[in-house]
Amino acid sequence: MSSFDERASTWDTPERQERAAAMADAIRAAVPLAPRMRTIEIGAGTGLLGLALADDVGELVLADSSEGMVAVAREKLDARSDPRISTLRFDLLADRPPDPPFDLAISVLVLHHLEDTAAALRAILGLLRPGGRIALADLVTEDGSFHTEDAEGIHHHGFDPDELAGLARRSGFVDVEARIGPSMERDGRTYPLLILLGRRP
Repeated sequence: MSSFDERASTWDTPERQERAAAMADAIRAAVPLAPRMRTIEIGAGTGLLGLALADDVGELVLADSSEGMVAVAREKLDARSDPRISTLRFDLLADRPPDPPFDLAISVLVLHHLEDTAAALRAILGLLRPGGRIALADLVTEDGSFHTEDAEGIHHHGFDPDELAGLARRSGFVDVEARIGPSMERDGRTYPLLILLGRRP
């Protein structure tokens, strides 16, 4: 069992709920959302970001590689009874993309957990229909103090916005922009987030 499975039942802290709400607002300001948009939240955890945007999009899939996280997200959906929203146990780099393709892929604090960022971006590109968009939020490069020593699967201490945007272009995205988004406060320090935006040609 991974630590994400173990922590799923206590994942929805006030800090994470506030971060998801702030990031949802930032995505609304950056992406022309519409009720027809089939959307996937990658590394959704318990679905905080996706559910914050559920009323702005159409069909919504909350996808995560942790069965524990997916189980908690499924409990939330049982309480909502919204047939547009579903969960999916999904490993971005190992599993085949679900059909049909998506109009929008979103994530928050997921890319730094994936060692091969280029492969991750190519896999996300493969989830999208032509014209499909991304809004992927992660840390701006930091000194490693954001995570505790026992944090699981940390491969990057954030990203340089220009470098990540260049990598997205080389991975096949167009109309790429990496803009600075909301910041997070932790232990008296401020950690800005970036939002990687782009479109599949």
